[in-house]
This record gives sequence, structure tokens and C-alpha cells, in this order.
Amino acid sequence: MENNTPIFPQGDKAPEAYFTGTTHVKMLVAADDTLNTQIGNVVFEAGARNNWHTHGGGQILIATQGTGYYQEKGKPIQLLNPGDVVKIAPGIVHWHGASPGSAFTHIAINTNTQKGVVEWMDRVTDEEYNSFE
Repeated sequence: MENNTPIFPQGDKAPEAYFTGTTHVKMLVAADDTLNTQIGNVVFEAGARNNWHTHGGGQILIATQGTGYYQEKGKPIQLLNPGDVVKIAPGIVHWHGASPGSAFTHIAINTNTQKGVVEWMDRVTDEEYNSFE
């Protein structure tokens, strides 16, 4: 029997300056000087996505619900489903979010936070977002 009840609370609305559409973030582990890791549960409504960005220390995404997108600059969009894991090397320009027809939730693990957590860039355009084949 499938259980679609979220594990974590929805969290706070993500800043509109860095996200298109409605997204909520629940921080699970705050960055600190001991573990150098930050972990958040991110819930994107259908069509929502974050801006292009990089992580100085890299990032790991674990898809947990719905259908999402992940794209690195210059590469095609990858479809993400529950159970998919994406390892993002430090400094890779990318974005992620929900597909047009489905909400999407992932756990975002920012590693090596002593090297920087996130550097935000331009919004993902509708043309870029709708380029999934």
C-alpha cells in the first residue's frame, strides 16, 4: 500500500528572488563547522523551479515524491522520479524543480559547506524549462 503522506512538514516558502513558482523548504540539518553539511527537504509545486546556481562544495539530491527535472548548463534536462539520486560536483551550474504536470519533492544535501553553500544566478527561462524532450 502506497503512503503519500509527507515525512517532513512543508516548511517555509522559498524566496521568490531565487525560485519561479511556489516552493517550500524545511531545513533538516543546519550548516555547521563540525559536519560541514546542510540538509533540506524541498517541495516544488508543479511547474516550480529554482534559478541557475552552483554549490562551492557540491550537492546531492534524493528524489522522494512526484516527477522533477534536473539540468546542468549545456546538457539536456534529466527526468527525476522517486528514488533517483543526483550527485552534483562543486561549481557545476545547474537547476532543479518540478515537471509541468507534477509536484516534486527532494532532499537536498549541500556538502562541504565550508567551501560555500550556494551562489544564485539567473532565472531559468520558460524556453529552457520547456526544452525537455
